Amino acid sequence: PSFIYRPIVRSFQGKQQQTVTRTPQRMLFSRCTALNSVFVTRTLCSRVSSFSPFLFAPTATSARTTPLRVLFAFGPAASLSASTPTIMSDSKKAKPTKLIGTHSGNFHCDEALACYLLLQTAEFQGGEIERTRDPKVLATKDILVDVGAVYDPAIHRYDHHQASFTETFDDKHKTKLSSAGLIYKHFGREVVQKILNIKEDDPSLDVIYQRMYDVFIESVDAVDNGIERFDSPTPAKYTECTTLGARVGRLNPSWVDTDPDEWAGFEKAMEMTGKEFNEILLEQALSWYPARSIVEEALANAFGDGNQLVKLGRFCPWKGHLDDLEKEQGIVGRTKYCLYGDASGWRIQAVAIAPGSFQSRLPLPAPWRGVRDEELSKLTGVDGCVFVHSSGFIGGNKTYEGALEMATKALNFEKKK
Repeated sequence: PSFIYRPIVRSFQGKQQQTVTRTPQRMLFSRCTALNSVFVTRTLCSRVSSFSPFLFAPTATSARTTPLRVLFAFGPAASLSASTPTIMSDSKKAKPTKLIGTHSGNFHCDEALACYLLLQTAEFQGGEIERTRDPKVLATKDILVDVGAVYDPAIHRYDHHQASFTETFDDKHKTKLSSAGLIYKHFGREVVQKILNIKEDDPSLDVIYQRMYDVFIESVDAVDNGIERFDSPTPAKYTECTTLGARVGRLNPSWVDTDPDEWAGFEKAMEMTGKEFNEILLEQALSWYPARSIVEEALANAFGDGNQLVKLGRFCPWKGHLDDLEKEQGIVGRTKYCLYGDASGWRIQAVAIAPGSFQSRLPLPAPWRGVRDEELSKLTGVDGCVFVHSSGFIGGNKTYEGALEMATKALNFEKKK
């Protein structure tokens, strides 16, 4: 999209002040993270909703210019100056703008994502975002995110910092919500439906809505609330600095910056978190969800000793579906190995104790691990062996029959010892 900026003169507290103009650059929600009909004024002149009919389906309001208005407050009270760039609409015919409030100062992944999600909703699309901690200013807002010390959906107050706050996504989850989780809990279903352009009664909607919390939003909640992934107090063996939260954190002005621009960083943070949300959502809708029926069929046709083996009709993202289906059918932990073909032959993969875990329910036998080709075939007594990983989580054979024989022997290995 092409962006053209022009200064806007606005009366504020009795004074005429002109907003900052910048060198034209790609800004908020470029590429596939663009909002429907978003106009950034200093003015965005070309629609971005035409990028993908799947991502950006026409809505009842898509024919109308939708303004994105952003205000920043760096002191105890809101003010506009040359250091507080404003993004707003100069259209006099625009509908009354919803006012969104969040805190000023250092921003985090949760409120950046929360603001992005709000701007996808029918009620808050084109909303004006003001970053401030002034209670009087915050009281004027239609919705507050990550600030205000109140959680009350009836009046659109979504903070999680107060001592009394214990809200989780649902009874199945124990992670306390951040502002991202709060906004997703109350508005996420609408956002998912809109981006995917599906009907409200589409059977995939609730599944994907839940899935997005499990694979994406919950981690944002946990990080913001300081919840470790594991209960073990053992110090981490290495430093991880490439998470979404870490990348958002680096967008904050540096302590050595003599002319900090919080708006520029927060804008990029919304773009970054929105892009991540859209990419993961599309992956779940177009790749993960269609695989459920394949895994369901494989589980229905489970075989081997105690029905501990499954064979996929074709390779697909199977691990999460297998976990879900086993829970639904009351057979958690039954499946030990999954067999599937690939370009080089057949794979036998041990099922993890939980999605995302590196620990397997039944790793391939220890003597096989790290051994390859003819040496492995002699060791196992199975023709066509290719390899077994050093951790025992996966192995390969040139044929299905060979992979099946490896799986069968692996199931019975401990019994024969």
